[in-house]
Amino acid sequence: MKMNKNLNGTNLEIALEGRLDTMTAPELETELNQSLANAESLVLDFTNLEYISSAGLRVLLSAHKTMSKKRGMKVCHVNEVVQEVFEVTGFADILTIE
Repeated sequence: MKMNKNLNGTNLEIALEGRLDTMTAPELETELNQSLANAESLVLDFTNLEYISSAGLRVLLSAHKTMSKKRGMKVCHVNEVVQEVFEVTGFADILTIE
């Protein structure tokens, strides 16, 4: 997985490319743990994310919980495969998806 981070003031944007799975979720979790302290809002760009596993969902849920105490989090540019995972797991009802 490739990750491109951009912190603009207190707005953090992270674009992911590849697969967010058991092998790569810890990398995103580490990045979020370090970066969310300085961020008031989070945008995750999934334009080039091909797949997400339960490990990736766990990281998203943790980030959502943290950001719900601030200005929030949204996920954008979700493909059909990832959207289907969100719908089947109920994440479509929890996350703000654009």
